[in-house]
Parts: sequence; structure tokens; C-alpha cells
Amino acid sequence: MPKPLTLVVACSENRVIGRAGRLPWHIPEDLAFFHAVTAGQTVVLGRICYETWPRVSLDGRTPVVITRNRALARPDVRIAGDVPEALAIAQTLSGEIMICGGQRIYEETLPLASRLLLTLVHAEVPGDTYFPEWRHLDWRETERRESHDAHFRYTFLTLER
Repeated sequence: MPKPLTLVVACSENRVIGRAGRLPWHIPEDLAFFHAVTAGQTVVLGRICYETWPRVSLDGRTPVVITRNRALARPDVRIAGDVPEALAIAQTLSGEIMICGGQRIYEETLPLASRLLLTLVHAEVPGDTYFPEWRHLDWRETERRESHDAHFRYTFLTLER
């Protein structure tokens, strides 16, 4: 039986997840949550996400990077040419499979996911990278926690199907 997929993402009300290759906000509580839930797990992510996450291999994470650039391979980093190859590799590794972006990887894996760990930032922000529409899918909310910082209100949601 294949391991289930969990998508981990923070997005704004207008579904923005990035701007110019970076997060469009700095929310320390969300970053801490992201690092905590991915620690010790297999993380599947695209090249840009990999290059902007220097801590990816720390805390026991096993990264599977989707890229055509095989030169990024290291002993602690697996490389895959596309999402199906990445998921096949991830199935052979220890821990849960956590999908960590970017846009194209989320688009391809959202229909396959059984769980979505979503930090919904209650703002409309400009950006050039988006999370696919998820609200029309058949999710059950199993956990919710409201929070805020000096700049944003946000909700930590666990959605399952």
C-alpha cells in the first residue's frame, strides 16, 4: 500500500505562495510550524524551493528535488526528473511524504493528496506563484488554530479526505 501524501503550504486568500522566488511574507510562527512538521520526513520539492531552503537536509529531512539538473544531487539529496519519479523515490524512503512546493508540484500532487496542512494568510498579497484552488475539493477540516502577528492574521488548518 503506498504511503499517503501530505501537502504543506502557506498561501494568501488569493492563493499566492510566492513572489520573485521568495515567500511574500515573513511569519516566524508559520516557519517554525513548517520546520517542525517536516522534520524527520521525506520532503518532495521543486528546484527553486530547494535552492531557497538552506535547512532542507537538517532535522532528519530527506529531500527529493524535482529538476532536470542532476548536478544538484548530493548523498543526502535525491533528484527526480518529474513528479511521478519523485513520488516513486519518496515511497522507498523513510518517514511521511510531505510535498513542499512550488506551484507546479502542488498542481500535480493536490489531486493525489490525502492531507493538506494549510496556513491560510488572511490577506490578498501580490505574487507570481500560486497554490491551486483547493476549496472545491472534498476536504474535511480536522484541526484549526487561529493566530496572528504584527502584520497578518492567519489560520493553521488540517484538511483531510
